[in-house]
Amino acid sequence: MKINFILDPLASLKTQKDTSLAIMREANKRGHELFVSMQHDVFLRGNLARIKAQKFNFTPEGFILEPAFESLPSAFDAIIMRKDPPFDNEYLYSTYLLEIAVTQGAKVYNNPVALRSWNEKLSVARFPQFSPEFIVTANHQLIREFLTEHQDIIVKPLDGMGGSNIFRLTLNDPNISVILESITQFGSHTIMAQRYLPAIAQGDKRIIVIDGIPLPYTLARIPLAGETRGNLAAGGTGVAQRLSDRDYEIACTVGTTLKQEGLFLVGLDVIGEHLTEINVTSPTGMVEIAAQTDCNPAGVLMSALEQCRQ
Repeated sequence: MKINFILDPLASLKTQKDTSLAIMREANKRGHELFVSMQHDVFLRGNLARIKAQKFNFTPEGFILEPAFESLPSAFDAIIMRKDPPFDNEYLYSTYLLEIAVTQGAKVYNNPVALRSWNEKLSVARFPQFSPEFIVTANHQLIREFLTEHQDIIVKPLDGMGGSNIFRLTLNDPNISVILESITQFGSHTIMAQRYLPAIAQGDKRIIVIDGIPLPYTLARIPLAGETRGNLAAGGTGVAQRLSDRDYEIACTVGTTLKQEGLFLVGLDVIGEHLTEINVTSPTGMVEIAAQTDCNPAGVLMSALEQCRQ
């Protein structure tokens, strides 16, 4: 297969732990041709979707790129969208361009319409049986009422990643006003507040779902001492664990819907017994699971992709 990966700039990727590169290494091992593009390499020429790409080859020292060329997106057997958030206007425009490419025959993973529709924080509202209590608003008074009710909450932006701009608030916090002013930009930006889950001490579990089916292991991201965020980018430690019965129930139920929506690779975040986020843009954790278990997540993904393209 000819597989094109839409990535962040290659220089920004952490070579030894990046999930996109792990998938690419597995694809290369299987003899597939690899290509890379950046977000703004997808464009329209008139009503026709086009993409600029470079052939990518691994070398003992790293990788080399061949000169860029312009192509129809449909010339690739698969285009894998792995651009990191934030999900800003430019990301939104990319989903529109990729959607047009799909109507013209391109095979894009994840489905660009679903990328646009499934906000990674708000999507837990589709599964109220699994989510903790939460409120989504820009209104400070409503957030304060939610805090009074639950005593201990987490507030986070709707478009962030890696644990950025996530705060824990308790009733006696002297910084409530300034935190709410900052995170909502004085009431102009909508945020999510969730009831704080003490089970975060045992890890913020990342469950990888591929074509609707969860991997048998989760990556429990355990926070640093004194920290409330388990994200690896925030210093958390990743520990691979077998899925619990509850993890499996959540992942299989959600996975059925994800597959119907064309969301091929998704990372679910589970704290204790609650689903807290549904990561559809560029979920990570594959390298850590592969290093600690007998599971090869990139191999599972490539087998599923090969099956889809038969």
